[in-house]
Amino acid sequence: MKQEYRDYMLEQLRALIAIDSPSGYTQNVQEYMNAELRRLGYTPENPNKGGIRAHLGGEGNGIMLLAHVDTLGAVVASVKPDGRLMMSRVGGLQANNVEAETVRVKTRFNGEYEGTIQLANASAHVNPDFSSAKRDFAETMEVVLDEDVKSEDDVKKLGIRPGDFICVEPRFTITGKGYIKSRFLDDKASAAVLLTLAKRIRDENIALKRSLWISFTVHEEIGHGGASFIPQGLTEMMSVDMGCVGEGLTCTERQVSICGKDGGGPYNYDVVSALISAAEKEKLDYAVDVYPFYSSDVDVSLRAGYDVRHSLIGPGVYASHGYERTHIDGLANTFDLLCAYLL
Repeated sequence: MKQEYRDYMLEQLRALIAIDSPSGYTQNVQEYMNAELRRLGYTPENPNKGGIRAHLGGEGNGIMLLAHVDTLGAVVASVKPDGRLMMSRVGGLQANNVEAETVRVKTRFNGEYEGTIQLANASAHVNPDFSSAKRDFAETMEVVLDEDVKSEDDVKKLGIRPGDFICVEPRFTITGKGYIKSRFLDDKASAAVLLTLAKRIRDENIALKRSLWISFTVHEEIGHGGASFIPQGLTEMMSVDMGCVGEGLTCTERQVSICGKDGGGPYNYDVVSALISAAEKEKLDYAVDVYPFYSSDVDVSLRAGYDVRHSLIGPGVYASHGYERTHIDGLANTFDLLCAYLL
């Protein structure tokens, strides 16, 4: 991977991570993606329900690559009598992973307010059950606003109401050893990879062997990202999402993961075989794994009735749905595999 593309990829990842975009609150990230695709010379399209797709060129035997730019988050469920906020999570946000984290509460008409997700009665010098208390959004966790509020009425005067989005601070950083740590690498890391692929195709004026589309969905974390807005003429769809890293799996953060099967069943045998062959030919650092608790956008596409071959690849990501970690090499290997398979 050329250094110029590596630099662009990391620049885009940093920019995407900085945009709050829990499922249902994705207008800002969509505007950013539209603007960047236009800057690269493409013509993005947007469905009514949200999302972005763009045709990168080529004819016949169409393939679409999907990454998602929606993330986990929460909404205000209710306001407690003492002015603290109860939450309803969006997607698979884990209470244990966001305790004591800064959040932004996005009101519909009155701006945003900062706060912190805490266990109720969070002072260890006061609460004898602090260590053993169950962390649960519906019962024990709350948002403490950084405002002088003491009652439900005080909060209402700020314009905060049920349904307002709660966005969690991602804490993005790149270490000196090339590790990338942040919330929401799932799946903004792969979205940055697809933007970089689009940039290379345009910069190098590459004549594509087949019709190539990219799609950035905004409902993956709630289960219907790949259910619609699929162009005609496709024979194949590929999710470019996070690769799983954990016990029982072989992938590391420095590799590209090729998924053989996930919770939705096996991926297309011929496509998986072709991806492995491409990785072998280019001597890429890759792993093939079975993900035990996972479903992708293209799983949803097949359930929606689309007649396509499907696959799933992505950079290895550890601590998924928490404070995640990947590596620059994992993104680079994912990019190189896409290039080897498609260009």
